[in-house]
Amino acid sequence: MTPFKTISDVLRLEAQSLERAAQLMDDNHREDSLQLTKIYENLRETNSAIHFCGVGKSGIIASKCAATFTSLGLPAYFLHPTEALHGDLGRVNKSDAIVLISKSGTTEEVIKLLPYLEIPKSHRIALVGNTLSPIARACQIVFDCSVEKEACINNQAPTTSSTLALAMGDAMAVLYEKHIGLSKEGFAINHPGGILGKSLRMKVRDLLIKAPDCPVVTSGQTLQEAILIMTKFPVGGCALVDNNEFKGILVEGDIRRTFTRENQGLQTKVENIANLNPLVIGPDQLAYEALDMMETKTRSIQLLPVIENKKFIGFIRLHDLLKEGFSLKN
Repeated sequence: MTPFKTISDVLRLEAQSLERAAQLMDDNHREDSLQLTKIYENLRETNSAIHFCGVGKSGIIASKCAATFTSLGLPAYFLHPTEALHGDLGRVNKSDAIVLISKSGTTEEVIKLLPYLEIPKSHRIALVGNTLSPIARACQIVFDCSVEKEACINNQAPTTSSTLALAMGDAMAVLYEKHIGLSKEGFAINHPGGILGKSLRMKVRDLLIKAPDCPVVTSGQTLQEAILIMTKFPVGGCALVDNNEFKGILVEGDIRRTFTRENQGLQTKVENIANLNPLVIGPDQLAYEALDMMETKTRSIQLLPVIENKKFIGFIRLHDLLKEGFSLKN
């Protein structure tokens, strides 16, 4: 078997396992999914947490599931069963919920923990490969995570089964997200750092160059005067403002084009060469929207005027957006 065939067979096998699990969900778990939403409601009403418990690869999956729920705003923790028996049970409350992850449903460390869990059976969820196992019987909600075969060539290492457990945890998280109606803005509250948070939270006013630091001219001034002002404030363009009202923008390209035309030069009036109908953006729009306006397949704008009630607030530059980490590829 070629390396390519090995990789493609693993992907195909794991995909088939997910399809099979989805069918089992359709056939057997409609009531379980409704009960799960009731648990979510109770956790929110009591400000309680959800714990994810497992050992080995299942523990790693449990840790990831906890991180996902935490990112959605529901307090969630990974609970190692052995550490729980040595003190970590102190962070578990009766009003919490717990998800027990075990391929066999007979994981010794998890079974040892069960007698000491004060969380009632009604708030226990099992992700197990055997729905008749001891761990399954200790839980109110049992999701069938059985697989016909591990992708491992010896059918031993958790591969297909861990992928399925992870997918089931993701499905539970998305159900929570949908149940509470979590918006992009709500999601961003817990993601202030990185490009994800910036895309959903950072506004144009957070990155703009304010008007006092920008070159500004009025109608009647000459190109020569504009160049001198732009030299003093080198931001890549100049705003045309009359009576505190924004009228247009003059950029370096406009200056170069002026010198290629007859009867135009340094004494040309700025209103005759400025763009009087440029794209503009408001200070409270998302910075990512500015990037979307500035970078398209048909054009690339380096400088965007920021306008509020016809008043010139400043400029936002493509360079500063890219420097901040924004990219249309994100």
